[in-house]
Amino acid sequence: MRLMTTIQQAPGWGRRRLLVALTGAALLAAALLAGLAYVLVDAVTDQAPANPVLVSSTASPASGLGWRDQVAAAPMLRVDPAAAREGTPAATPGRAIVVPPATREGPAGVPTGYPRTSAGAVGQLAAIDTTVLTGMSLERTWQVHRGWALPGASHVGQWVMTENVRAFLAAAGPAAPAGAPAAVVAIPAGGQVKGTDGPNWVVACVLLRVDATIARTASIAYGHCERMQWHEGRWQIAPGTQPATAPSTWPGTELAASAGWLAWAETGQP
Repeated sequence: MRLMTTIQQAPGWGRRRLLVALTGAALLAAALLAGLAYVLVDAVTDQAPANPVLVSSTASPASGLGWRDQVAAAPMLRVDPAAAREGTPAATPGRAIVVPPATREGPAGVPTGYPRTSAGAVGQLAAIDTTVLTGMSLERTWQVHRGWALPGASHVGQWVMTENVRAFLAAAGPAAPAGAPAAVVAIPAGGQVKGTDGPNWVVACVLLRVDATIARTASIAYGHCERMQWHEGRWQIAPGTQPATAPSTWPGTELAASAGWLAWAETGQP
């Protein structure tokens, strides 16, 4: 029943803005990431507020659908597209979010077994995202969506992860030279809890480092939020429209900390 952060409108990345952000990366890998990130965030528009927008729990219902919609829709930090590939390293180590490890395999081969906690919801979303991105096929994406999206969640055709995969595959076709398969690695680098409504509902956010390789490698950061709901003993993608776009900032930078990202740490790590 609380919103975790003071937040500001996210920027948009159109296809052209992303290509500019990837200037200087390996050409073929950059082309693939351009396809991947084309739909990560929309182009910056005049509707994006220039100043922080504070959402206070005192002005919202204590719980329920209206509060959940408010938490999900609240805009997040606005960052430049270049923030996804570089930034000023933080002067001091930032705080970390300690995420419990998965304990078993769930539907569609997605790791699961995360506890009924906010950190568990963040861990489950990261497992869903990394499974989709490393599989990088529409069939695999549909399998994951079918196993993890509750009725009323975004349709698989409109799910942001489906759009990511579709854009990547569209770019990979002409970009890849004959006999040079594309490879994608997605690694959780940060997380945050945007808000909660009791113990069974969380807007969880993950920050991934995504590496795409065709002969050479290009890297980009990707922030993603989802409504997550505890159902039948596991966290699943909850009903409702997709949350506002999360800021895609390079991990470990001052800007990442300003955007609310906590460094990723799993239970048992030093």
